[in-house]
Amino acid sequence: MNKDDLIEARRDYTANSLRRENLASTPLDQFTQWLQEARDAKLIDATAMVVATASANGQPHSRVVLLKQFDESGFVWYTYQDSDKGQQIAENPQASILFYWKELERQVRIEGAVTKLDPSLADEYFYSRPEGSRFSAAASVQSQPVENRGVMEERVTKLHEQHPDGNVPRPAVWGGYLLMPVRLEFWQGRADRLHDRFIYTRDNATNQNWDISRLQP
Repeated sequence: MNKDDLIEARRDYTANSLRRENLASTPLDQFTQWLQEARDAKLIDATAMVVATASANGQPHSRVVLLKQFDESGFVWYTYQDSDKGQQIAENPQASILFYWKELERQVRIEGAVTKLDPSLADEYFYSRPEGSRFSAAASVQSQPVENRGVMEERVTKLHEQHPDGNVPRPAVWGGYLLMPVRLEFWQGRADRLHDRFIYTRDNATNQNWDISRLQP
């Protein structure tokens, strides 16, 4: 690849616009509208989001997970809580979420504090998952090294032998997280890189009043 190929890699954004008068009064309503439009457009993995965490020494880490619930209290995902991201959240319970809907030329950035969900909620979601996903979660010690794929497949096979009815138990350290937002930014790509950016902010997660500001692109 020639480095000039990267320099010249760009496109203009002309699909939509975002004006202050069209914004919802709360970021939850605005996010709900945009997520619904992404799903109505049949975008692949419309609920996929990048979750970024930082360890105690400040090293950032990011990965893609799926949003599983959101409401006034925050945004929820599920994972192995002894994983790298779980350990980073334990060390530094602040995180950010990024949604990017390429076809709509939109992104949403969300920042706030993260807490663990009650295990009963993890049970409810875990047992709603497809059987294969449950057995894979039960067989994996997420983020830990493994000799090869065959080791993982053998673990899944043994679990099926132990639980032929399909009711494999939820691992105790597999659970949910809730990010309670204090800052949300809605970005709409525009022509000539003069993008529309609006930010909702509040002092803390218990303050229900949101300030809205336009940011320069």
